[in-house]
Order: sequence, then structure tokens, then C-alpha cells
Amino acid sequence: MFSKPTARALSILDLLMAHPQKAFGLTELTRTLNLNKATCHAIVSTMTTYGFLVQDERHKQYRLGPSIVAAGNAAFAQFPVLEYARPELEKLTKELNIGCGVIGRSAKHLVLLANYGIPKPLDFPFQLGLRLPNTGPLGAAFIAWSPAKALEAWLQSAQKTEEFDEKLDQRLRIAVIGIRARGFEVTLKTRAEQELELALSTGRLNWSLEQQAHSTQRYREALCREEYHLNRIEPDRQYPVCNIAVPVFGRHSEPELVFSTGSIESSLSGKQIIEIAIQLQSAAKNVTLAAHSALGLGDTTTPSFQ
Repeated sequence: MFSKPTARALSILDLLMAHPQKAFGLTELTRTLNLNKATCHAIVSTMTTYGFLVQDERHKQYRLGPSIVAAGNAAFAQFPVLEYARPELEKLTKELNIGCGVIGRSAKHLVLLANYGIPKPLDFPFQLGLRLPNTGPLGAAFIAWSPAKALEAWLQSAQKTEEFDEKLDQRLRIAVIGIRARGFEVTLKTRAEQELELALSTGRLNWSLEQQAHSTQRYREALCREEYHLNRIEPDRQYPVCNIAVPVFGRHSEPELVFSTGSIESSLSGKQIIEIAIQLQSAAKNVTLAAHSALGLGDTTTPSFQ
């Protein structure tokens, strides 16, 4: 079931979460979220009463409140490796001069949990909390280390029509095998990505959870028609790289998080891709071992890194 009143409250939190450095007045909230002013005022007043928002007394603008911090800390406990990710990725962004992000997943979504090194975060379309469908071809860096049953479900999720697309299925199987063998995922710039950036940027003027879900679903479907994964890496060849991603393991044998590069402006040689991937893998290994040590696991569940 879908609850519009709940979605209205969540859209306010989602907007403020995506713009953590910005405060919004009531008029701007109603305009951006396309809400009735009285309805919006009732929602933000209630949320302020219970500490989920705070209002600046002088400018009458709203920001996220202390109750959200408490909720965030409670959620943070579900991803203990995040505690060790920040120093590793902040160091890496300085060394590589590119942005790095941390991606988590739920049953239905891939979620951008943190990003580092993006010089103008408010101008960057992929904001904190961005949700992408957790279905093929997205999330391959997670699924490459998942059980066979989960892999088959992921492959099936990429089939958008009743008519089975054998070429797509084969392409994704090859991609997953390559990712598992190398230890990292490489994706290429696509027209689908450009269209998603435009949709998300346009959405700032009319923030809608439903519209975002529609845009990201269209993005996923469009990726199925493009060459998205880079499977063969030749050291001297140039590639229009979108992201390089590596798994991060916690308590279990499946990835708990994924570290991913972002904001790669120019093409990379195969040699550069491998060098970046090795540095990402090193950061992931350090985080994994630190988390395992804190949990008393040692390195018994740490995968092999190339």
C-alpha cells in the first residue's frame, strides 16, 4: 500500500537530507515539493515538535534536527564498517583527486550512504540518500559475491519483458564473472547516465519521491540496452569510465557495502583503471580488517584481494 501523507513527510526529510548544508523556508518547501502550504506547515510543525526538524528563529527556515541524528546513529550501527570508512576514503579522494562514495543496499534499493571529495556537492546530481533499484544491471559489485539463487534472481530482474533477452542475460553473466575474478567492477559512461543526471537536476525544482523512483527505474531499463560494464581491460587503451567499485565485507561472506569512485571527468587508460582499483581495494581491505578486529572476527571472513 502507498500512503500519500507518509510520502509527504518523507519527501521533506529526503529533500533536506539531499541538501544537508541548506535550510528551507516554508514557501520554498511548498514550491519545491508541490505541497499545499497548510499541509506542509502542519507536517513541518509536527516534525519540529518531535525534534526531527529544527527551525531557525530569525529566518524561519528548517533543517534536519537532533532526532534525525539519533535515527542516523541507530541506522549507522547496522553498518559497523562505516565507522572505519571515512578516514580511508578521505585519504583516497586526496590521492586520486576524484570523488568516492559508499553504497549500501536493501532488498529493493541501492542507497548512497556517504560521499567524499566532490567539490560542489549541492551541484552534483547524485546526492546523499539517492536510491537506485537493486535490480540488474545495477548492483553487480554486490551480487558477484552472492549465492547462486540471489544471482539468478538478479539476472531475472533485468528482464523487463516476458520475452527473454538471451544476449542481455549472457552479457550480465560475463560481467559478474569478470567482477568476481578481478575483485572490482568497472562501468562505462552511458546516455542513460546523462538522462538520469538531467532528470535529477530538473527534479530539484519539483522534488518528488515518485518522480525520482520513476527516473531511476527508467535509468535502469535504459542501461540494459547499453554497454554498461567494462569486461576486458587493456592497459594502453582509453575508456570513458563512469565508476570503479569494490566490495567491502563485514560480518558475512557477502559484501556489506561497496566503495565506488565518482566524478571521473576524463577518460582513463586501462593501466589507470587498475591502479585506482588497487587503491580502492586496499582501502576496502583496511576497513574490512579494522571492522573484523573490532568485532573479534580477525580476518577469517576477509575475501582475497588481488
